[in-house]
Amino acid sequence: MTNQEISHLLRTIAASYAIKDEKKHYFQIIAYQKAADAIEKTTTEAKDLYKEDKLATLPGVGPSIQAHLSELFRTGKVKHFETVLKEVPPAVFPLLDIPSFGPKKAFKLVSVFKFTNPKTVIDDLAKIAESGKIADLEGFGEKSQADILRAVQEYRLGKTKSGRMVLPYANELAEKMLTYLRKSKYVKDAYAMGSLRRRRDTIGDVDLAVTSGKLDEVIKHFVAYPYKDRVIEKGPQTSSIIISGGKQIDIMVLKPELAGSLLQHFTGSKAHNIKLRELALKKGWSLSEKGIKQTYQGKKVMKTYDTEEKFYKALSMDWIPPEIREDTGEIERALKHDLPPLIELKDIKGDFHLHSNFPIEPSHDLGADTIKTMVDTAKQRGYSYMGFSEHNPSTGNHTAQQIYTLTQKRNNEIEKVQKSNKSIRIFKLLETDIQPSGDLAIDEKALSLLDAAIVSIHSVFSMPKEQMTKRIIKGLSRPKAKILAHPTGRIINERSGYEVDWEELFAFAKSHKKALEINAWPTRLDLPDEIVRKAVEKGVLLIIDTDSHTASQMDLMQYGVSVARRGWATKANIVNSWPLDTFTSWLLNRE
Repeated sequence: MTNQEISHLLRTIAASYAIKDEKKHYFQIIAYQKAADAIEKTTTEAKDLYKEDKLATLPGVGPSIQAHLSELFRTGKVKHFETVLKEVPPAVFPLLDIPSFGPKKAFKLVSVFKFTNPKTVIDDLAKIAESGKIADLEGFGEKSQADILRAVQEYRLGKTKSGRMVLPYANELAEKMLTYLRKSKYVKDAYAMGSLRRRRDTIGDVDLAVTSGKLDEVIKHFVAYPYKDRVIEKGPQTSSIIISGGKQIDIMVLKPELAGSLLQHFTGSKAHNIKLRELALKKGWSLSEKGIKQTYQGKKVMKTYDTEEKFYKALSMDWIPPEIREDTGEIERALKHDLPPLIELKDIKGDFHLHSNFPIEPSHDLGADTIKTMVDTAKQRGYSYMGFSEHNPSTGNHTAQQIYTLTQKRNNEIEKVQKSNKSIRIFKLLETDIQPSGDLAIDEKALSLLDAAIVSIHSVFSMPKEQMTKRIIKGLSRPKAKILAHPTGRIINERSGYEVDWEELFAFAKSHKKALEINAWPTRLDLPDEIVRKAVEKGVLLIIDTDSHTASQMDLMQYGVSVARRGWATKANIVNSWPLDTFTSWLLNRE
């Protein structure tokens, strides 16, 4: 089974537990959801980890689920899963892919209308809704029936729960809405919540919180959003709309004195909040979005918090950055006042994966802006240095001498721009293909023209892990090859990436002072955060680049920084946060 199939299976088990008894099985539900997330995101197939006896290295997958996965890979089935699933009609599970459908809702519809065929259940449901029979069910009504029909139609058009948005796209939608909300005189402040605030690489719906003394006025303003398609729900404190493109935005309005506890609660993650709740229970307290309920003089008293900092301080810990709230050690570190100082956007001093429009006749796509335009943009961002890394000239259309000549012409243009820009150091690089043999696409003579090379994989992704690892290390072994670009090769929602032995690559990169890239391109965000965390733990150098093909795309740096923060990276780990002298010494070192 693939990681996607395993992740789907684990989510199915979680849904089954929710149908059986959500309160009783709360912690099992969270455990299976967390394991599904971890397996979905990992770039190594779980089946390969099983063969290597490394299932324990999967973050968020506990011993019990590891044992179930081992049984699955060994026998092709899991007795425990069969027992859990036996109690839930198979027709329930296809409905869970429809937007707005939870386990209990799906189970009730399947049970009441006696749907039995998983292959036809969605069509069967649509027919029942069209006949008006759902409106008569207790807890549903005409509006729910209409919403179900609409959700089915959207599902048929391709909107499913698995169709998640990449972080930059979701962030752009949220920022546009937040800007609109802040135009209202009744809005004191507005925030993103949930996985968007934690800066996950993919986002489902956009969840926002607003503080205001006039809740009803804010709701009115929200549902009047000019780019909405329709209003899903309008309540006294919460509301949901569908905007252009079929994306959903949910809002919760609260009074300012509750902002800290509510923002913390709805930022999550679930695993993080469960751990906080366990700590509070040991003190006899209980946590909620309203605050912390404590016993004072024999009475239960709800203490409210207008900032997250005060909320965490009440629990005797430092404020925890949203990006690392995943219950992977952050709470223990916060209690010891020992959280690392995570990298920030303002720490970045340069960008090195930049494609200008200089006609170098590359093997892949060319940039759209001039070298000068991109240099001016880097200066506006306060960078101290930068590097141009156009794709190497096409080896299929050029001789080695022609490649050398084109590279020299590009270098001459860089030097010309450098003479009139003394405040920023410009380095000459190329993004150079690592061929299937492990050789680089350009020869030593052309490499001699460069300050350094960014090397990357752009073809033959299906190599076995051992062969791919050898290929990468061979390409990265060249003295001028200092950076490995988009190291997993993944394309979010499109391609899972190739297999790499990370332990072996980490060991090589560390011993030879090579840097692995965190590529900020929206559909890459590569390295993924969980591999960044492992690289940081191993002491491997990292660099955050935008892979920009226009000057405006240099704004993508914020998303690479988000990935680095989720991986617990600090300035010490990120080479392009170093001072110019330190960075230059590293880049030009040929050891």
